[in-house]
Amino acid sequence: MKIAFVGKGGSGKTTLSSLFIRRLAALGRPVVAVDADINQHLGVALGLDDDRAAKIPALGDHLPEIKDWLRGANPRIASAAAMVKTTPPGTGSRLLRLRGDDPVHALGQDVEGVTLLATGPFNDDDLGVACYHSKTGAVELYLNHLVDGAGEYVVVDMTAGADTFASGLFTRFDLMFLVAEPTRKGVGVYRQYVEYARDYDVAIAVVGNKVQNDEDVAYLRANTGDDLLTWVGQSAAVRAFEQGRSGVALEDANTAALDAMLAAVDARGKDWDGYLRQAVQFHLKNAESWANRAVGADLAEQVDPEFRYPV
Repeated sequence: MKIAFVGKGGSGKTTLSSLFIRRLAALGRPVVAVDADINQHLGVALGLDDDRAAKIPALGDHLPEIKDWLRGANPRIASAAAMVKTTPPGTGSRLLRLRGDDPVHALGQDVEGVTLLATGPFNDDDLGVACYHSKTGAVELYLNHLVDGAGEYVVVDMTAGADTFASGLFTRFDLMFLVAEPTRKGVGVYRQYVEYARDYDVAIAVVGNKVQNDEDVAYLRANTGDDLLTWVGQSAAVRAFEQGRSGVALEDANTAALDAMLAAVDARGKDWDGYLRQAVQFHLKNAESWANRAVGADLAEQVDPEFRYPV
């Protein structure tokens, strides 16, 4: 299953995504974690020190190699340079399996049984001339070419705010956890996400964070309705994680919230035909908007009408 954590800046989505990833690993589930936030903090949240986290190879720095490997022998893609972030797989493309032997997963860092991939931060060459989607494009290609099986999980910590919707990446998930504080700003971001996602069959579940009492829960339920799945309260364990201390067990109520999230993920069905259909839709949209001009070719020809995911 492909899972995204989204929310406004400061909502705690990186903290909650790291807790969820840790829970999956503790249960023995195969999991790939992807830090796709412009502020690269997921590695540290999972327990790496700053130096090790900073040394994880950036997917965005290896796009040419990733593209060349993924296109394989696909005759519709002339070269890696002709491949854009939305290019869907076709006959002859190389597909990925979770934590497989391939150039993408080879860039990952093992963190206590979790494979951690990172888009990488802005560097000096990016400032003033590039947007962060030049980095997250590698994640979109990864998800479009990944055939995940039952009981396998990819968890992506997305960039904060509505910038999530600036590319087709938001449609690449089986479930999107929206982390919301019990505040007007928190539920305002929820309403914005629901509005943007309305026409794209994106499943959103709200996870309340920094919940202190029943009034906070009631506020979230009044403003998010049935989309409120569960909530996480104040946590001494989380504070210990953030301070670099270990050995403090997560509270039972917060562990139960993580298990409710996992149950919601596992209850989702897979619609591979719909997944491919959306990939093609956004590829054609991007081709017409900018990619044809950028590449100098009609990228609609990259769509293989005969291709189906081998599941």
